[in-house]
Amino acid sequence: MPPTRPTLTGNFGMVASTHWLASSSAMSVLENGGNAFDAAVAAGFVLQVVEPNLSGPAGEMPAVLWSERDQRVDVVCGQGTAPAAATIEHIRNDLGLDVVPGTGTLPAVVPGAFGGWMLLLQRWGTWRLADVLRYAIGYARDGFPTAPLVAQAIENVADMFRTDWPTSAAAWLDHGQVPAVGSRLRRLRLAETYERVIREAARPDRDAEIDAAVDVWYRGFVADEIDRFCQSDPWIDTSGECHRGLLTGDDMAGWSATVEAPASFAFGDCTVFKTDAWGQGPVFLQQLALLDAAGIRSIPYGSAEYIHLLLEAGKLAFADREAWYGDSGTIDDLVPRLLDRSYNCARAVLIDDTASLELRPGSIAGRVPHLPRHDLVGAARGVGYGEPTLGTRGHVSGDTCHVDVVDRWGNMVSATPSGGWLHSSPDIPSLGFCLGTRAQMFCLEHGHPNSLRPGARPRTTLTPSLAFRDGRPWLAFGTPGGDQQDQWSLAFFCAVVLGGLSLQEAIDAPAFTSEHFPGSFYPHESHPGRVRMESRFDAAVVDDLRRRGHDVVPVAPWSLGRLSAVSRDGDGFYRAAANARGDLGYAVGR
Repeated sequence: MPPTRPTLTGNFGMVASTHWLASSSAMSVLENGGNAFDAAVAAGFVLQVVEPNLSGPAGEMPAVLWSERDQRVDVVCGQGTAPAAATIEHIRNDLGLDVVPGTGTLPAVVPGAFGGWMLLLQRWGTWRLADVLRYAIGYARDGFPTAPLVAQAIENVADMFRTDWPTSAAAWLDHGQVPAVGSRLRRLRLAETYERVIREAARPDRDAEIDAAVDVWYRGFVADEIDRFCQSDPWIDTSGECHRGLLTGDDMAGWSATVEAPASFAFGDCTVFKTDAWGQGPVFLQQLALLDAAGIRSIPYGSAEYIHLLLEAGKLAFADREAWYGDSGTIDDLVPRLLDRSYNCARAVLIDDTASLELRPGSIAGRVPHLPRHDLVGAARGVGYGEPTLGTRGHVSGDTCHVDVVDRWGNMVSATPSGGWLHSSPDIPSLGFCLGTRAQMFCLEHGHPNSLRPGARPRTTLTPSLAFRDGRPWLAFGTPGGDQQDQWSLAFFCAVVLGGLSLQEAIDAPAFTSEHFPGSFYPHESHPGRVRMESRFDAAVVDDLRRRGHDVVPVAPWSLGRLSAVSRDGDGFYRAAANARGDLGYAVGR
């Protein structure tokens, strides 16, 4: 049982996430004496169960946090690395592939989520392992209502499951049929996996118990089962061919989650903290730097000129992401160089009154930028795409999960768990989950910062956010959305800081997204100048943007973004907001 509920009144904290069951579970932790980190861990494991199309046990977990005890912002990197056998030569020469497939076992990397959550729990949390896992185990064993997005995700790949991935068909289809919306969905094998981890890790001491759980996962039965599955049968993937996985038990055993210093940027009276360039977090910061250099504060919020500037600044920042980000980079102090004021003032001069149709990275440390070549390839018929955000070609709206928590002591955490989607790779029947496929995000060209190499982290799109205001911890926020994450989050942040909107007003505001730059996921498509805009935008604004050269594509009025946020404001109030889009986001507190 969890610790006894404290006998104090007043504020317990606030939670916002992409699913109401995760938010409710985290709030229960806060009400029963847990802190923000205990609550976030509990929510993270619940999200693996109830949003299986958006995250899973073999995915990854980056988090940005503020600890009142430590008086410091830290980043937890729960991003797994490429296997020892994953080399450019093997993929290109031995397998004859030009890109890493988006699905199957071949693109699997070390599952980082479990290690990341355990590191967060051990270093900053207070609860025991069984206490934080009991919520997820309960929903996995007793069942939860099948959400429309989950049912749609399963339907999109049901034929492929029946034909090519029988273990997934057994896991996700009900007597061969797609689960009905609202029906009870259970994850019994996953519940048994977590219950076994708890049994094998049981120790009198809390820290020793968490260490043992990590050992069970990365060097015990979980790693053994993953090794066996990857080395056994080959599975069809987006290449249309069958491949075995490269991930081994040795790869699992040699990895551990880490704590890192955040990247940051001061914007007026706010400072925003993000991950380093192994994720896309610095893109958010560089967009702020470019907007600052371009004089965004003098432009009316919500005007066509305002949106144009956000779009054009985004194109420049994402061009730098394509050229410079990755875990194989060799430039010292890359992020400070990208955020340097003189660099961004020079870059901002490139923004004029018309929409750019070019991808224009800058030169860093006197080096010529290296844009990877993306050969446009299509997924083989029937095997789906590797992208979590699947739309007109067999995909569901939205990807990834997000959770934000602030507790009564002022601790704050923003986490964006993802990967291990139910359509990523075949279900491992002995464990009840599938592997993540983040290796699809590597570049197969030597010399690029995101080049595939053993032990490297793929450059992901996962990007939780934390901000100070007037030097004090203020806001934790984020969203699912792949390449859109640092577009939607930026628009939200600017709506609050520049537009004066409340958290909920900023989340509810009409959203837009650029598809100008190459996508991070297989098959890495780009559409220069294209911007999707919810149909709630004023027609005059849309017409003005089109006159400026933007290829505006209208979309459904409530279809872009799944933001959530919590704040600890200077007036002493705690606030939270969640997204109405998708009907699952939920903010709660007391």
